[in-house]
Order: sequence, then structure tokens, then C-alpha cells
Amino acid sequence: MIDTKTHGIIDYLTGVLLLIAPYLFGFANGGIEQWLPQLLGAMILVMSLLTNYELSVAKLIPLKVHLAVDIAGGVLLAASPWLFGFSQTIWWPHVLVGLMEIVVPLVTKKGTHPTTG
Repeated sequence: MIDTKTHGIIDYLTGVLLLIAPYLFGFANGGIEQWLPQLLGAMILVMSLLTNYELSVAKLIPLKVHLAVDIAGGVLLAASPWLFGFSQTIWWPHVLVGLMEIVVPLVTKKGTHPTTG
């Protein structure tokens, strides 16, 4: 299991990775395969800044809500190549990061930070 501080570090790294992945892996073509991970990356960064854990600036979002949103975003990202019909172009970064976004919240210790719940 990972603690909430480590989860926060993973969140920020994942958010940045999703923003730059289309350029790193050659799918920055202006389509949904580019914009979906970038949108999710931006959302992860904003949500991380607002989550009630050690690495946020405003503790507004309960940790349990954050973890549920992580899982939902991971499911969407992992399924997106087939949902939106771009699996012939690129799929593996979406699936890999999507699965990570599902697993990390499941192995995060809930309530390890004094102000989390």
C-alpha cells in the first residue's frame, strides 16, 4: 500500500505525463487521442491541488472523492482507444496510464493524513 503523500507525488507526475505524452509518443495530431489524456492530465493536476492531502494547496476535495475520480478517469482513459475509435493509431499509453490510474487509488492508504477521511 502507498501513503497519501506518495499518491500525491504520483498524481502530479501523472498529470504532467498526460499533458506531454502526445508529444513524447507521437500522437499530437489534434484528435481525441491527444486531447483526452491532456484534459485528464490537467484535471488530475487541478484536483491534486484541491485534494485534502499533504501535497495540496487547498484541502477542498475529500480523499475518497479524489480516489473515486482517479478510478473513473483511469477506466475512461484505458477504454478510450476503443470507445473513440483510435485504437489503430495509438492505444498503449492510454491503457498503461489508465490502468495505473485504477490501481494506484486501490492501493492507497485512506486516511493516513490527519485531515483526510
